[in-house]
Amino acid sequence: MIDLQLLRNTPEVIQASQAARGADPAIVEQAQAADVSRREALTAFESLRSQQKAAGDLVKKATPEERPAAIAAASELAARVKEAEALSKQRAAELDELLMKIDNVIIDGIPAGGEENFVTLRTHGEVPQYDFEPRDHLELGEMLGAIDMERGTKVSGARFYFLRGVGARLELALMNLALDKAMSNSFVPLITPTLVRPEIMSGTGFLGEHSDEVYHLPADDLFLTGTSEVALAGYHSGEILDLGEGPLRYAGWSTCYRREAGSHGKDTRGIIRVHQFNKLEMFVYTSPEEAEAEHDRLVGWQEDMLQALGLSYRVIDVAAGDLGSSAARKFDIEAWVPTQEAFRELTSTSNCTTYQSRRLKTRFRGENGKTEPVATLNGTLATTRWIVALLETHQQADGSVIVPEALRPYMGGLEVLQPITKK
Repeated sequence: MIDLQLLRNTPEVIQASQAARGADPAIVEQAQAADVSRREALTAFESLRSQQKAAGDLVKKATPEERPAAIAAASELAARVKEAEALSKQRAAELDELLMKIDNVIIDGIPAGGEENFVTLRTHGEVPQYDFEPRDHLELGEMLGAIDMERGTKVSGARFYFLRGVGARLELALMNLALDKAMSNSFVPLITPTLVRPEIMSGTGFLGEHSDEVYHLPADDLFLTGTSEVALAGYHSGEILDLGEGPLRYAGWSTCYRREAGSHGKDTRGIIRVHQFNKLEMFVYTSPEEAEAEHDRLVGWQEDMLQALGLSYRVIDVAAGDLGSSAARKFDIEAWVPTQEAFRELTSTSNCTTYQSRRLKTRFRGENGKTEPVATLNGTLATTRWIVALLETHQQADGSVIVPEALRPYMGGLEVLQPITKK
């Protein structure tokens, strides 16, 4: 939810942000009008309530002869107060509904436009070259006995899979390497719920225009999370945090679920775009003044991971029109996938400023002693999709795959994944 003072004092900033996102700026004027109506209704209610109090005092002081008229006047005011209170609540609800539809205000300097209008900030590593025809990750995974898409589809349908043998070990190794990385940087590990209440899902901004991506269990009115960001954002909802010793950092390990609505025909081969995967997500609560610096730190830790795994990548500044509703800025890191001859997203990290905390009523006590909304940030530190880039980047002509040195301690010292079938 946006800052109400920003709406009142500088609505043009919100309008410009909406336009840069490709969203409708007209909703800003609608919200302004709703705010005026809410304040007018609240003023009228408070005025009538004051009159009601005065009328009650008159009843107490009235003589027996004056009492019936005083009671009648107080009763009439009581009815009007009740109506005014109902109208005030209605106007407040109407304003909240509009505010919930306005996306987070983007940070100055991010690129305008859509998905293709990102800006490359930097690249790392050379594009790998091979003296043989490289195999894609699924062919390699099948040769290694690491990925079984056929049985995943048999059991659960399209875009499901089994990781088996060295595939399962590889994912666990990635996640544990990421967990150690996170803990070395003051993150508290959490294994999070993957079912959350509607108010938590909505509070993080995932029930807006992309709600069709989310699995819903109507009988329980619970939502399956597509990232542990949701549960981590709800972890301190309704609380006042102590940031006296710096940011609160959490590393959430969870299985994630996404419907992938609208992606029919895209990345149907292998495990690039699937309905279920595991992820270690960094989540930070910090002061708004520290949020941009913390954002850079999150990206730095992600780059450390990718460099340790020997992957070539680029860091991009995502354009406004490609941001989720809660992100004010997002950096993606995309690794080179040899058989696609393209960079593909492996990590995202978003600065959500105070957008989520306003919805979830999460605050901290500032230096002046007053409470104010806290800033929230999130970023991926490891996920199942990384296996795609790992297998393809480190493959050899015979279908074997070299295990990056950083992962070997987590795989019992295994240095090379050997095929169990020949192709």
